[in-house]
Amino acid sequence: MEATTVIPSAPAAPAAASVPPAAVRVAAARRRRAMAPLEPVSPRVRWMLGVGFFVLFFAVWAFFTLGGFVSPTFLASPVTMLREGWLLFTEYNFIQDIGMTVWRVVGGFVLASVIAVPLGIAMGAYKPIEAFLEPFVSFCRYLPASAFIPLLILWAGIGESQKLLVIFIGSVFQVILMVAVTVGSARKDLVEAAYTLGASSRGIVRRVLIPGAAPGIAETLRLVLGWAWTYVIVAELIGSSSGIGHMITDSQALLNTGQIIFGIIVIGVIGLVSDFAFKAVNRRLFAWSTL
Repeated sequence: MEATTVIPSAPAAPAAASVPPAAVRVAAARRRRAMAPLEPVSPRVRWMLGVGFFVLFFAVWAFFTLGGFVSPTFLASPVTMLREGWLLFTEYNFIQDIGMTVWRVVGGFVLASVIAVPLGIAMGAYKPIEAFLEPFVSFCRYLPASAFIPLLILWAGIGESQKLLVIFIGSVFQVILMVAVTVGSARKDLVEAAYTLGASSRGIVRRVLIPGAAPGIAETLRLVLGWAWTYVIVAELIGSSSGIGHMITDSQALLNTGQIIFGIIVIGVIGLVSDFAFKAVNRRLFAWSTL
């Protein structure tokens, strides 16, 4: 019988070497999709990127001002700005100006919200009311609040009422229309289901439309609060003896760009803190809206 020769085969490569583990594949896919549209980022990365932009902004600012590329008359350096800010707090009682400005923003915004939110809900829920009010509200929404200042000075003087009314006019029509759109975009199947279960028209508004639109209404108020901060400075530029806007006007007359920039940054910081607080409250009150 003819002998056969057996050639030993090479050992097979382990399967793990050819097929990566699932965790490795997921991590690689996430790295490839880091800049994909609508791809979320982790909270840690979000904070790092947000802080990174501020660091880059101040670095560029310091480079052009401290390097002598821009005259201090037109733009103070970050160091000068901080020094002038310290003087504002220690010698010019700037904390009182901040308190007055915050009070005016909160007062005018709350007054606008108390009136605008019920009107917006009524417009969104009842089409006859929407047809009656929407043309006027849309018309007023495009009127700049600053254009009313001469009339408001005649009607209310130069006291606190005039400043509150400027913020009120600048905010109320925006809130009305945005709340109406939010309430009017409710899911029709939920409304029909409530009618099927025997709900009345008032019950539809109270138990379906308002709870469903509540997260959107809260988000609307958060956005309009940011706009209110722009109106308060306009109100404080004329006929005011206190407030951040008043300080900015006085600093402009003295060509003190350090104090002007510091006042602007203080407004931004307060607005950012209020925005984060609004977001945190909304997440706690309407945690179910993200499910």
